[in-house]
Amino acid sequence: MNAEIQAIGLDIGTSKVRCVVGEPSDKGKMNIIGFGEADSRGLRRGIVTGAESVSESVRKAVGEAERVSGLDIQSAVVNLSGEHFRGENKNGVVAVAGAGREITEDDVERAIESASAMQLPAGWEIVNRLPQEFIIDGQDGITEPIGMTGARLESLVHIVIGPSAGRQNLNKAVKRAGLEVERMMLEPLAAAESTLTDDDKEYGCALVNIGAEITSLMIFGRGAVQHTAVFPFGGLHFTKDIAVGLRVSIQEANKIKHLHGCVGSFLMDDDERQEVIEIMPVGRTETRGLTKEILCDIMQPRAVELLQHIAHEVVGTQAQISSGVILTGGGSIARGMVEIAEQVFDAPTRLGYLEQEYFGGLAEQVRGPEWAVGCGLALSSMRSQIREGSNAGKSPTRKVAEWFENFRDKFR
Repeated sequence: MNAEIQAIGLDIGTSKVRCVVGEPSDKGKMNIIGFGEADSRGLRRGIVTGAESVSESVRKAVGEAERVSGLDIQSAVVNLSGEHFRGENKNGVVAVAGAGREITEDDVERAIESASAMQLPAGWEIVNRLPQEFIIDGQDGITEPIGMTGARLESLVHIVIGPSAGRQNLNKAVKRAGLEVERMMLEPLAAAESTLTDDDKEYGCALVNIGAEITSLMIFGRGAVQHTAVFPFGGLHFTKDIAVGLRVSIQEANKIKHLHGCVGSFLMDDDERQEVIEIMPVGRTETRGLTKEILCDIMQPRAVELLQHIAHEVVGTQAQISSGVILTGGGSIARGMVEIAEQVFDAPTRLGYLEQEYFGGLAEQVRGPEWAVGCGLALSSMRSQIREGSNAGKSPTRKVAEWFENFRDKFR
């Protein structure tokens, strides 16, 4: 069975397109056997602005992944992002209709559908239905109600909604590149799949995925998603600040950011602060020097502002984040982001590296936070395929357990 499973994750961002290829290992992990990366074109804030450009970027990233893995990639799980997505917590109530008042899969589905009955803005759709817990005859905290007895079943569901056009256009661009879209998955949900443990989700944490132009927040607690928010800023804002402040091109600013960027001046000693960087201003033929301290003075206020916006959102939810804050995405790897976040959130903070218990193979080469979404998409694909392939011949109890594990996919 394992040899037949190809798990492909395709992370299409504003700055980069990343493709991850995985397969199941004997130890229950996903062995990463291929990966590819290409510059992204034709996408702004998660919205397709040039379908052919997106398709070409996808072809390049997928082609590289095919060369590394030796496989012919036909389909993939694709990320879904955009500044207009928003999450709401809803509840739905149904009467249990089965013989002996035993709750069935159909009852659970009806309860979730009841919670999903909401009026949507024109052109919007429900992107994801993520069950939080169930209440049977007033008894709350139930996560697996199938097989239990009761007269009244209530579902608490986190529902994410967004414009349908964005998803449809991205779907078309991927198909234009010669790939079938297995399904689409919210970006922070994919990042959580690869970087968070069950304990993180149970005790509460805030996952912050900082992309080039969009930053997404997903708060977990009691093993489920409790809150989702999206902010229209990201790593590209640092680049633009550098370009304006130093009067250099965007390309030069991006290079300076990656080579010398730091958002925490307190991390540098006196010698490093005075270290000189050579830059090439726009319209000049000769380089000029500036100190690292000046560069840090440009980047640090933006980092604080970005993280304060997110912290304000977290505080507004009154969520308990005992497991702290996890930073993922390419915008999170600037030196000092973790330390600044710890101060702003007043909570333990870490970079979202791949969880070792989930990955093997070439995982060390793609374990950075910028690969969290792509690896999470591939891992989700592998888990879904294994569940679908092993459903036959399972005991009813095991089928119920696997059905709940697959909730996220089932109610997209």
